[in-house]
Amino acid sequence: MKLLGIHVGRHFLHESNPVGAAFHDAAAVLIEDGQVLAAMEEERLTRMKHCNCFAVNAVNFCLESTHTQWKEINRIAINQSRKGLEISDSIAYLEDSSRRVIPGPENHLGNLFERAFGVDMRGRFSFCHHHLAHAWSAFIPSGFEHALVVSLDGNGDNSSGMILTANGHSIKKIRELSLEQSLGDTYTSFIQLIGYSRFDEYKVMGLAPYGDPKVFESSFAECYHLLPDGDYVIEGLPTWLRVCQKLGILSGARRKGEPFSQLHKDLAATIQQILETIVLHILRHYRLTTGEQNLCMAGGVVHNCTMNGKILRSGLFDQVFVQPAAHDAGGALGAALWAYHQEQPNGSRQKMSHLYYGGEIGTQERIASGLRPWSEFIEFRLSSDVATECAALLADDAVIAWVQGRSEFGPRALGNRSILADPRPARNKTRINTMIKKREGYRPFAPSVLEERLADFFDVPPECSSLPFMIFVVPVREEHRCTLAAVTHVDGTARVHSVSQQANPIFWRLLKEFERLTGIGMLLNTSFNNDAEPIVESLDDAVATFLTTDLSYLVVGPYIVSKRAESDCGKALSHLRVSLPLWRKLVIRHRWSAPGKCSQVFEIESTKSKEFGKPNIEITEQVFQLLQSAAPEATIADLMQRCGIAGTKFEGTVLNQLLELWTSRAIILKPYHP
Repeated sequence: MKLLGIHVGRHFLHESNPVGAAFHDAAAVLIEDGQVLAAMEEERLTRMKHCNCFAVNAVNFCLESTHTQWKEINRIAINQSRKGLEISDSIAYLEDSSRRVIPGPENHLGNLFERAFGVDMRGRFSFCHHHLAHAWSAFIPSGFEHALVVSLDGNGDNSSGMILTANGHSIKKIRELSLEQSLGDTYTSFIQLIGYSRFDEYKVMGLAPYGDPKVFESSFAECYHLLPDGDYVIEGLPTWLRVCQKLGILSGARRKGEPFSQLHKDLAATIQQILETIVLHILRHYRLTTGEQNLCMAGGVVHNCTMNGKILRSGLFDQVFVQPAAHDAGGALGAALWAYHQEQPNGSRQKMSHLYYGGEIGTQERIASGLRPWSEFIEFRLSSDVATECAALLADDAVIAWVQGRSEFGPRALGNRSILADPRPARNKTRINTMIKKREGYRPFAPSVLEERLADFFDVPPECSSLPFMIFVVPVREEHRCTLAAVTHVDGTARVHSVSQQANPIFWRLLKEFERLTGIGMLLNTSFNNDAEPIVESLDDAVATFLTTDLSYLVVGPYIVSKRAESDCGKALSHLRVSLPLWRKLVIRHRWSAPGKCSQVFEIESTKSKEFGKPNIEITEQVFQLLQSAAPEATIADLMQRCGIAGTKFEGTVLNQLLELWTSRAIILKPYHP
């Protein structure tokens, strides 16, 4: 039987939805008889980070890539309870006075599917509690026969977490955590003191080792309390504010873009310690009372890899599995697995060995066909042994974008949509942050290491033979920290990804060849994207990111791609076609500079809330006119002629701004594909 698991918003991509990020990370997963066939996050296809829309593209991908027809889908599982959706429907009804009825979850979802796909799926929906979906997403893929299962999130279905036990094909709830106990929301609220907000939590995790949690340990102790039986209390906002005012740190709160002071680093260390203290308190109690020696975890909070590493090395559990797609997108997988095991109580179980469930980059012929239209910008050649050639380039100090096979599901690049470099020179940290990622210089990069070399370089428990999902931070062995300077964080740790020959043969061979040349079976691995976009998915995504960063080479399948040294960038750019992303629109505003003095301001505006991209980008009047005239068949050169820009003093300025807008992904530039 085939089941579709979904985590979807209630608006389409082209529709205005300026509300906050209560919903995010839309996704779809298709399983058959308990086996994952395809999984995709909507952001990879819309190119809007953390996309909060109805997952039209992700659902289409799952069906089309597996040649599945709608009539073959037995159930559609949603990672939210019917009750939770009924509450959402009621709130939407009250907020919109034009509505005359409350549709109810079945009809609301049915309407969305009819609008998107022209099919009536009413009667095939199943509703799984948000945290139960997280729990199923962790337990079944773990391969354990029994375990303690913990879901920790910001909020979902009116709770912030759930403690469960699992055995065979069943999962039993022990306890729910209230919204007042939300570790996710507490962390997100606290980091505003450091100039960060939702979706920036992982940045604070990386900043924390630069600080000292003891500085504020006693002061913030009154903000939370550990209680018997694994319980705890998190005080309300007034208590936290009172502590901040008493310490005089509110006035020192970092504003976005400002430099980090030691105060901000100490605050990052404080919230990280509070999180770890509470979670370990919960786990100690339930390890003792349930007797479970295996632990499974999911939910957005457990993307905190530093916390996961401490749990792994705590000795509390014999085995620890953290769902690598722990965030809400992974709930689509959990909902599908839950629905399957409700229908088939003794159905098959698949241990997760990889995450390569996304789009296939294609055959050799398809790749070449996709690269040719970019030939004004690039040169490419077929390699007879791409792993050996690229290992030599990396050993010679190149930074390479590496695109192979199917893309990864979840937030980590695990060797199929990666940027790779030598893990040894310390300068590679700054180099890659500056040339590609355009991010804070303190943030660490992860190592991908041959699985058989894991324990040689990293301090892992004796029973831990692999860490395949880049979800645990562990210490780098002291004798290797200086050698592995590019991937060792300031506290001597690294977020490790071990690579097996079975899971990813071509990436494993690249690491093996690099080891042959350097003696180190490891590479620096970071996701292939810049700071403005999700991880690349398609070939065009890969080329666009390659052209708008300072990467040395792009490697796609067996092809090695380089930039044309003699390319006339302006001329080549003018031969591309331009369009706006579906969630952006052109607007003209009026700005008053003084009484009686008003000027027009031309902007590209987002139709979504600020959490999902820069809301307003100012552009020149000429660029506005050009974008307003854009048509599928017209090149930029055509549009400049049409708008009277060609041959004028504005031509160079327009091309430069279009390049800037492309780099920030405010516009889409593509060649014509016949």
